[in-house]
Amino acid sequence: MKDLISLVVPVYNESEVIGTFYDRASRALAALRDLDYEIIFVDDGCHDDSYSQLLGFVAKDPNVRVLKFSRNFGHQIAITAGIDHARGHCVAVIDADLQDPPEVVALMVEKWREGFDVVYGVRAEREGENAMKLLTASAFYRLLGKLSKIQIPADVGDFRLMSRRAVDQLKQLREKDRFVRGLVSWIGFRQGGVTYHRDKRYAGETKYPYRKMIKFAMDGIASFSTAPLKLATWLGYGASLLAFLYLVSVFIQKLLGITVQGFATIMVAMMFLGGVQLICLGILGEYLGRIFNEVKPRPMYILEEAQGWNIRESDDPQSVLVEVGKAGKARAARQSSGEDV
Repeated sequence: MKDLISLVVPVYNESEVIGTFYDRASRALAALRDLDYEIIFVDDGCHDDSYSQLLGFVAKDPNVRVLKFSRNFGHQIAITAGIDHARGHCVAVIDADLQDPPEVVALMVEKWREGFDVVYGVRAEREGENAMKLLTASAFYRLLGKLSKIQIPADVGDFRLMSRRAVDQLKQLREKDRFVRGLVSWIGFRQGGVTYHRDKRYAGETKYPYRKMIKFAMDGIASFSTAPLKLATWLGYGASLLAFLYLVSVFIQKLLGITVQGFATIMVAMMFLGGVQLICLGILGEYLGRIFNEVKPRPMYILEEAQGWNIRESDDPQSVLVEVGKAGKARAARQSSGEDV
């Protein structure tokens, strides 16, 4: 019996590209003659006709599965949901915009067979991205590398392949403010990369504008480093030192008989100290907000539909798919009895 590879694909309003992606991905996986495959699309609350296209793939291809969220939960949560329900001996994650070529998965499989538990794609070139995005991305990875105790590879996104034992460990990490590429680095095991040329987006618009990029960067730093909290402490020390030095200068000026009006100086000092305090409060609030999210007993995501699976009562009771299956059976029973018309 062949090993199974699962390809997890988060989808958010990708109607212009999803058909081309499916054609290329299915051909690339079918070319792996010694592996069976499944493609798991996760509809992250799409507003276009992406979901109807996904249903078309399910209807004609028994290797396609689709998870549909009840609303938009975010890219990292969509990746998590796909990984949660992947059955493969190895699991690959890729975006649907075709910036990451599905054909590179074959190279990742080769390294997996060499004994690597995690094989990530290293972007040698990033076509179609402006200088500002390249600069900020490079600065983020370097800064995160300095701040975090976990070695997170630079110029690496979520495009990667993981062994079953790596996936099983990753599934145990249920924090809600997720930074998947950091979590994969955290679990350890033997990890390596394959270098590839990243293409420009095939069609449509990016789903990561600067606002989301900033939030994503904050998630990464706050999830894997306490350095911002230490920064707040050092800002406090620095402000106290400056205040002490200013106090010394006031006494010296008094002894020298220098008269100072003082209004501008006082205002500058107040604004400086106020700024430091607000920065510290903001840093504390960021970490406190994460604690608030973690202690709430809400599920990470909610599935509205699951297509392409044969759902059985013997499946893992923790799987949301079972609940979706039960809901579907109950709805069908009500319709057949005329209760839900």
